[in-house]
Amino acid sequence: MTTPAPLTEEELDELDELAAAATPGPWFVRALDDADAMNLVAVSTVPDSGLGERWPGFDHGEIVAATLVQQPRYVDAADERWDENAHFIAAARESVPRLVAEIRRLRRQLEATPKHDQEAN
Repeated sequence: MTTPAPLTEEELDELDELAAAATPGPWFVRALDDADAMNLVAVSTVPDSGLGERWPGFDHGEIVAATLVQQPRYVDAADERWDENAHFIAAARESVPRLVAEIRRLRRQLEATPKHDQEAN
């Protein structure tokens, strides 16, 4: 596996802009049912109730993404990682802005470190 190139400031700005434009977090994974009582895995602005609400028993305005909609089957990852994908998307809402801030903090810290100290490490 090759090491990816470091993110540029422009790429970090773009990630910041994408995060700022997205629906505010936090986001949560919800296990719901569609109209035919088949699984629906969604990312939502409200936590999962554990009740597996069936459409229309949940507010569709709370859903920001879906990783599985079985009926009609139009959201369905071929590798069947619906739950894993939903958890990743939900975590990214809070993690991406934090990671961008951490990269910038570490870069500022590195820039403030005298050159001879960097060479010693």
